[in-house]
Amino acid sequence: MNPELVGRTFPPAQPYLVGREKVREFSRAVFATNPIHHEPEAARAAGYDDVVAPPTFAVVVQEATLAQLLAEPDAGIDFSRVVHGEQAFTYDRPIVAGDELTATLTVTSVKTLGGNAMVTAESTMNDAAGEHVVTATSTLVVRGDDA
Repeated sequence: MNPELVGRTFPPAQPYLVGREKVREFSRAVFATNPIHHEPEAARAAGYDDVVAPPTFAVVVQEATLAQLLAEPDAGIDFSRVVHGEQAFTYDRPIVAGDELTATLTVTSVKTLGGNAMVTAESTMNDAAGEHVVTATSTLVVRGDDA
């Protein structure tokens, strides 16, 4: 694992247009049953423009940024040895259908622990107006040869 990755910011991923059906599908998959995740009328009654994505929906948008990191030739990451270690989200506001989100990944930490490497990266997601919506932080564990 290349420790020089720390501080590297990758180019923004292609904008992701959040679709109502994608929010509904994701909501069903994670058993988010609140009507604001499925019914536009319920979401509007709660003060939102459209259906509201569950908090973990941000991983859908984050995926494109993590793909950049995993594909980086000088990263030294063997994807066959990657295990997802930790995930966290910091929101300024919920994601709603109709949002166009652009995500940018920055590597914040690279550590070695017991023959394994750990890389932590933040994917900052802004809406079409450039306003911050959410930052998704992931830690990936890259298992060592003996793990």
